[in-house]
Amino acid sequence: MTRFLGRHWLLLLLLAGGVTLRVLTWLAYQPALLYIDTFRYLDNLGELRPTDLNPLGYTVVLKILLQFGGFAFVQAVQHVVGVLLALVLYRLALRYIRHGWLAAIVAAPVLLDGYQLQIEANLMSEIWFQAALVAMLWVLLSRGEPTPKRAALGGVLLGIAVLTRTIGFTIAVPFVLFLLLAGGAWRSRAGWKRIGVRTAAGLAGLAVVLGLYGTYFYTQAGRFGLTGAQGNVLYGRTASIADCGQLPQHDAGLLMMCPPEPLEERLGVDYYTHFRYGDPNWPAEPLPDERSKETLARQFAYRVILNQPVDLALAVLEDFGKNFSPEKKTFPNDVPVERWQFQLYYPYHDLGAETVQIYQAMTLAYDGVLPGADLELASFLRGYQLGGGYTWGPVLAAFGLFGILGAAGVGKARRSGLRSAAFLATGSGLIILLGSAAFEFSWRYQLPALVLLPLGGVLGLAAMFGLNKRRPGGGGRRPKMADYPDDVDKAAAAEFRSRYGDAPLSPLVVVIAAYNEAEGIGPVLRNMPTHCGDLPVSTLVVVDGATDNTAEVARENGAFVCEAPRNRGQGGALRLGYHLAAECGARYIVTTDADGQYDNAELPMLMKPLLDGSADFVTGSRRLGTGKYDSGIRWLGVRVFAVLASILTLRKITDTSFGFRAMPADLATSVTLREPQYQSSELLLGVMARGARVLEVPMTMNLRNNGKSKKGRSLKYGANYARVMTGTWLREYVLRGGKRRPYVRKQEVTAAEGRKTA
Repeated sequence: MTRFLGRHWLLLLLLAGGVTLRVLTWLAYQPALLYIDTFRYLDNLGELRPTDLNPLGYTVVLKILLQFGGFAFVQAVQHVVGVLLALVLYRLALRYIRHGWLAAIVAAPVLLDGYQLQIEANLMSEIWFQAALVAMLWVLLSRGEPTPKRAALGGVLLGIAVLTRTIGFTIAVPFVLFLLLAGGAWRSRAGWKRIGVRTAAGLAGLAVVLGLYGTYFYTQAGRFGLTGAQGNVLYGRTASIADCGQLPQHDAGLLMMCPPEPLEERLGVDYYTHFRYGDPNWPAEPLPDERSKETLARQFAYRVILNQPVDLALAVLEDFGKNFSPEKKTFPNDVPVERWQFQLYYPYHDLGAETVQIYQAMTLAYDGVLPGADLELASFLRGYQLGGGYTWGPVLAAFGLFGILGAAGVGKARRSGLRSAAFLATGSGLIILLGSAAFEFSWRYQLPALVLLPLGGVLGLAAMFGLNKRRPGGGGRRPKMADYPDDVDKAAAAEFRSRYGDAPLSPLVVVIAAYNEAEGIGPVLRNMPTHCGDLPVSTLVVVDGATDNTAEVARENGAFVCEAPRNRGQGGALRLGYHLAAECGARYIVTTDADGQYDNAELPMLMKPLLDGSADFVTGSRRLGTGKYDSGIRWLGVRVFAVLASILTLRKITDTSFGFRAMPADLATSVTLREPQYQSSELLLGVMARGARVLEVPMTMNLRNNGKSKKGRSLKYGANYARVMTGTWLREYVLRGGKRRPYVRKQEVTAAEGRKTA
């Protein structure tokens, strides 16, 4: 518990504040806040018309929720969703970041932002739009490089987001770019095939959702579409900047669309969108020809865009920049910020002469109460929100900048593995803000960025400064692991048993630790023998928190796969594999690597001494056999550490780090293993201290079949390897008095079985 609190203390504090604020919000405004759009959703619950101004995504959600309760129930559910979004974002950040406090920063805006709280109290689509985006991020980012299945599901979730708010379609751009760039597969010719398949799958998922909805739209409107909006927002944007003198002076229809106010006195986009174009009595004069109002407005907008592209771009960029303003205020001619602020009274938005009666009729029908506000609670919430309880614009800009720099590979980001993840989150947040600004600015449209930009910014920051989780073998020192089973072991073993059952493995199990070995592990598994003599062989791949599709490749090639929820290092993965294999049916355990350095055909030679009873632990040796080295430092290191181990154990050892080894399952699980990274010498000295008979046999070691070694070549790595070797010797030989009793196997094999296997 102390360890849990020490890691997650900041999130727990933020979570307590976020839950408290949501309870107060729910109590302050009953049964819920109703905005103008709310009544459009409610009016469409029965017919589910796709041709209305808003797409049907939130209408469907509202229809379902109202089956279980009234407006107060819907508000409560939306507050719960807000808390869940924060937790998911936090968990997603922890997949990449070592520090819990840094990951908690990602959750803070969602938990504590007053404008987020206010929109959750509204019967509006924003919280569900955010939920669809976060679900997409989780599917694409939580398990490393996306597979075609996950890409397709990501496309489906993006489609759902679009049907909740059509501005979500802009995210298709970073979505596709992410599928092209993720995992660095584009660096190899073989990787492009994988890229093509997953990109096609992602686009297919998006197309299926939008295609089905568009077909339903066609049955109702006689044309394909996603919303009944007919360009009124585009008209509003262009009307606010249009230079009437640049329009064709002979076209009376286009001139009629141009506002009469001089350019310097133009009103805002919101006015021309809703009050000018939205006025059914405008224009008052008869139209000059057969073109409809909609056609004229569309032609007018296109003409202005063609004539004044620079003016339009500057206007959009100006509105985009407002998102990062230090102060949340109403800018001239923009949507009033007060719409998204807590009020001391229950707010009624103008619906005409009978506004109050309409509100009261709705709340009475669904909740049996009149709308109302608790003055004391509302006063507290308003003071909190206006007193700084929101995400400060420059902070949001910093998140965006960090995300861009991290995605660009600045600092240590180039080797971090976080660039594509930072790009997806940051790119999605920025393009949402830019796409919204292309039509009009409203503080409400900033809210989706609260779940996107902080995540991208923190990932970018972690990438630039090396705060992400380290890859195994990078030469750095990791803290020792707790005794088996720790939290990672328990979670991974439980998931494995839920997938395969309690005893799915054969008596002989080959355990492979794998981290980001998707490109190399396939040939290793395909060349693995199915039998060693009469003993059937199972292969157990322990995927150590990989960020690519190693697990999927391993399953496709017939291996049993155990996935550790976070990366700890090869030692942690192998220890988990030893215990899981022993618990699930293994009598003998063999280890090999995922990179193709060892010859699987030598498995019978490795197992023979173990099965005929002449040894308890059999390890290959490249010095007795054949070995290739990728550097002179590696060649020297093998010999130096062999000499050190021989001195410490008083018996000749030629190779301490050969990864192709065989041992009884009970011996593997009886040794104390706490090193997450430099585990080979810890295991070797540990079994010798237990009194096991160790035998080295001549074997072959090749270079990796792909990529680079994760062990590093530096003197720092060598120093850490020596530290582990001497530390293990002190623990096992000096403090515990190793070799006081000879090791005795729990399960002896017959000579006949040994002969069969040989």
